[in-house]
Amino acid sequence: MFIFETERGRGQRERETQNPKQAPGSELSVTTNGIIAMSEPPAKESSPGLFPPTFGVVAPFLADLDTTDGFGKVYYREDLSPSVTRLAAECVQRGFPEISFQPSSAVVVTWESVAPYQGPSKDPAQEGKRNTFQAVLASSDSSSYAIFLYPEDGLQFDTTFSKKDETQVPAVVAFSQGVQGFIWKSDGAYNIFANDRESIGNLAKSSNSGQQGVWVFEIGSPATASGVVPSDVSLGLDDGAEYDDEDYDSVTHLGLEDVGTTSFPHEAPRSGDPSMHSVPWVLSPRRLPTERPPGPPGPPTERTRSFQLPGERFHQQHPQVIDVDEVEETGVVFSYNTDSRQTCANNRHQCSVHAECRDFATGFCCSCVAGYTGNGRQCVAEGSPQRVNGKVKGRILVGNSPVPIVFENTDLHSYVVMNHGRSYTAISTIPETVGYSLLPLAPVGGIIGWMFAVEQDGFKNGFSITGNSSQTSVFIGHRGIWLGGRFLSSGHSEPYTELYHYSPGVITSSSTREYTVMEPEQDGAAPSTIYTYQWRQTITFQECAHDTSRPALPNTQQLSVDSVFVLYNQEESILRYALSNSIGPVKDGSPDALQNPCYIGTHGCDTNAACRPGPGVQFACECSIGFRGDGRTCSDIDECSEQPSVCGSHAICNNHPGTFRCECVEGYQFSEEGTCVAVVDQRPINYCTTGLHDCDIPQRAQCIYMGGSSYTCSCLPGFSGDGRACQDVDECQPSQCHPDAFCYNTPGSFTCQCKPGYRGDGFHCVPGEMEKTRCQLEREHILGAAGAADPPRPGLFVPECDEHGHYVPTQCHGSTGYCWCVDRDGRELEGTRTRPGMSPPCLSTVAPPIHHGPSVPTAVIPLPPGTHLLFAQTGKIERLPLEGSTMQKSEAKTLLHAPDKVIIGLAFDCVDKMVYWTDISEPSIGRASLHGGEPTTIIRQDLGSPEGIALDHLGRNIFWTDSHLDRIEVAKLDGTQRRVLFETDLVNPRGIVTDSVRGNLYWTNWNRESPKIETSYMDGTNRRVLVQDDLGLPNGLTFDAYSAQLCWVDAGTSRVECLKPGQPSRRKVLEGLQYPFAVTSYGKHLYYTDWKMSSVVAVDLAISKGTDTFHPHKQTRLYGVTTALSQCPQGHNYCSVNNGGCTHLCLATPGSRTCRCPDNTLGVDCIEQK
Repeated sequence: MFIFETERGRGQRERETQNPKQAPGSELSVTTNGIIAMSEPPAKESSPGLFPPTFGVVAPFLADLDTTDGFGKVYYREDLSPSVTRLAAECVQRGFPEISFQPSSAVVVTWESVAPYQGPSKDPAQEGKRNTFQAVLASSDSSSYAIFLYPEDGLQFDTTFSKKDETQVPAVVAFSQGVQGFIWKSDGAYNIFANDRESIGNLAKSSNSGQQGVWVFEIGSPATASGVVPSDVSLGLDDGAEYDDEDYDSVTHLGLEDVGTTSFPHEAPRSGDPSMHSVPWVLSPRRLPTERPPGPPGPPTERTRSFQLPGERFHQQHPQVIDVDEVEETGVVFSYNTDSRQTCANNRHQCSVHAECRDFATGFCCSCVAGYTGNGRQCVAEGSPQRVNGKVKGRILVGNSPVPIVFENTDLHSYVVMNHGRSYTAISTIPETVGYSLLPLAPVGGIIGWMFAVEQDGFKNGFSITGNSSQTSVFIGHRGIWLGGRFLSSGHSEPYTELYHYSPGVITSSSTREYTVMEPEQDGAAPSTIYTYQWRQTITFQECAHDTSRPALPNTQQLSVDSVFVLYNQEESILRYALSNSIGPVKDGSPDALQNPCYIGTHGCDTNAACRPGPGVQFACECSIGFRGDGRTCSDIDECSEQPSVCGSHAICNNHPGTFRCECVEGYQFSEEGTCVAVVDQRPINYCTTGLHDCDIPQRAQCIYMGGSSYTCSCLPGFSGDGRACQDVDECQPSQCHPDAFCYNTPGSFTCQCKPGYRGDGFHCVPGEMEKTRCQLEREHILGAAGAADPPRPGLFVPECDEHGHYVPTQCHGSTGYCWCVDRDGRELEGTRTRPGMSPPCLSTVAPPIHHGPSVPTAVIPLPPGTHLLFAQTGKIERLPLEGSTMQKSEAKTLLHAPDKVIIGLAFDCVDKMVYWTDISEPSIGRASLHGGEPTTIIRQDLGSPEGIALDHLGRNIFWTDSHLDRIEVAKLDGTQRRVLFETDLVNPRGIVTDSVRGNLYWTNWNRESPKIETSYMDGTNRRVLVQDDLGLPNGLTFDAYSAQLCWVDAGTSRVECLKPGQPSRRKVLEGLQYPFAVTSYGKHLYYTDWKMSSVVAVDLAISKGTDTFHPHKQTRLYGVTTALSQCPQGHNYCSVNNGGCTHLCLATPGSRTCRCPDNTLGVDCIEQK
């Protein structure tokens, strides 16, 4: 029997179906899945999934529940009647005896006889099971409480089939405040009180309020900013005595004659109507926090981030009464574990992985281990640079305007050099109308500075105290300033100090700031004006009060801020702040302590090192965790290389600066113990593609899929065995080489080399010495002229040869330090000479030697459906599938073996599904179908060093750059009808891309004397320089047809940059790259190849950050990269239909096309026209 009950009748609101709907003008949504939502849930979260959701929620029994076909009913009402509010007050009073609570309204929601959703395969054990439970939300002007009621035998099942997880999952009893945040937008506080069979089964048997089956929680007051506060009244053997049947009925039966009722303004749903209804709710104003003893029904899982309840009260609508059938009362079983203390055993996950958890008499606390700093819930390596990304929200009044400028989800990005306390903060999309006015408000960036200020001995910065779980509210009192149109673009504020006052859970600060505005010079004088404003901020956070032995924070700490610089970039609409910060005692302390280099940032430690202050001005530099060195110079520790088994079996280790990350291979997932275990799947498994087979490694064996879940293993040529264990066949026993040659066995193959005094390929040897190469002869000539016994004289250049006698593509002068590129004959390539200390991106034109032995198939392995990245390594092209924008690294495979080629550029034809490439070893241009088959060479003649290649999928043409001949050409897709577009004013052209829809062509010149990016129409007209300033070695280029954005990677400036052609501004997306070569785009991501890292790197354009890195199995240089799209971009140009009416080449231009003839075409069958 429920405490809050009615009889079915007039005025009821009832739901049966399960499609959400928000009623107009209301603030609460009731769903059939056992929750009360604070706003309409998004469509993608209409079914229960991972907790917490993005919206605020009260969940008395969150599960996939079934109310279709008459299985159950859900009733709700808002009740203002004195009898109901008095009853709610009594329940709250039992749970919180020290609180006086007089609610003015109550929302009562009842889920009656709801069934478990059973999915496609029904569980006979759940047949006929039904659950009945109730939630009451009671509110006064100052606080709100939730009351959950579970009648005995009301909960007959505790798990349901999840539509999202497609398996049986336990129900959840929980609260969540949804996505919150001021600077860091993140999950608000949430509490999970029951999420397993035992705790769910205890709901009807136990209590936290002293009354069986009744659970009470404080949910709306300042005390709940970091999570709900549960009641902590144990259920005793005598607690039920006063509630005999007679007394119980006299209190709880609320008939219609006892309650005034008025219907809601919305219409009651009919069968088949959506299942989500909304009722008004009250969010209470703030009041002073009150202490609450812990004690949930089970150890709650808490995660606390920025959240504070709003202060306003929303309007109330008229009450409504829903009548519910009486539930038959059964016997009472009083059994409850009164030990509700939270311990590390149940809450270790709340601590950082770099923290230790310790139990105390009243609860547990987290503390960072040595080498890390933070509040224990969040820990970062000491001295390690940190990036902070988040959102800014607020309203600002500018000048005399009465209309505020509103910020909603404005991006904030910060970079902090922790061992200097230097913070760099950028806030984007700031309109010009407010950007300049924000220049004096350096403390906006100072909030980040306080978080990561340099800590003087015995003092703590914001992150050490609060982690990233704090809520900051700021008040700025400012005189109105009107600059009369004389705007400033940057400014310098004087150093300032700020006092922070600490009390449990609250930090406050206030100060008066000054800044000076210098006006333009007039008559030899520059007038200046000093302005002041007040700055007050309150920071609330959750601290661990259980560890009474922890040293108390000083009541007052002083933040010292200097080197303050602010800048507003009008073109990029970005506001930037840079400040140096330290936290320590009030300045009447020892002045010597404040001069320690660790505190004033003059220590010279590496950016990945912590500065340890000593006596006076002494200090020591210590590399951060995950780095090693002397502190002045620190290098990353590659944990994956040094500890190959650190991630365990079925896992991949990815090294990151200062740390590493483990990822389970496909078909595996992390278990609760942190190991990778196989994913249970009832569908047939292709063990070959998922990597779950037990065949030998791919270098020795192949897995052959046989259909269903069966496969077989077979050793590769050159190996013998059963496929599960393959041994190398020693082809040198007996030798297959010439008798006058040495035989060298290699894994899966062998090589032959003629003995000294013989020459040949090892299979055929004749007497005579091997001919020396041009490079070897040149070296001998220079060294012989200088005197073999003497070192070369200063200023003499001696060429460098590789192990095969060929010229190394990059030659450097030993005395001057200048470097340049050479061709296969050792001749310097024009425009490649670089200054000392910089290496040009030279390409080797000589293919690696081919080892005679079992041949590798050269046919293309058909490409699976979907979008893929294709990238080139010497001798092969690999494919890397994309799922969304995520690289599926475990599924990377070789697409094409070409061991006799040096493949540089790649392009993809989305129409015919063909990949095109340039090869600088022959040289040649080739192509292959991704559906499978042998590759073909389409151009062999009159090529020097073809590098970049692009494709117009609409006009059916290819374009390429030749850095040896210094020209750009075009041809049809089969290599015919070649025409030179440009052969003047080109030095080392490399990257090239097309804009097929608009008829534009873009390319890079990495000429060291004058690097540039140029553009023209596809017919070669309207050629012009697009970018010329601040370029180094522009290598790769990509054009995104969807966003019409051109991006490039530069190995000289180590940057990724983008622009929209036709617009003057360009954007620096990412800096600090190693040695980028080629780039491609897909969605909001760029993917570039890097020579130094031998990797493919993903960059998210939206947040200007590298998000992932793929390291191929073969660690050699990566060259071209392109995106193999699953379908072509929409659009057309004037060459799309019937070749534009041209007899030969149709070359698109913006809004038109030009018909051109190939070069060296004789006859009259070709007509040129525009």
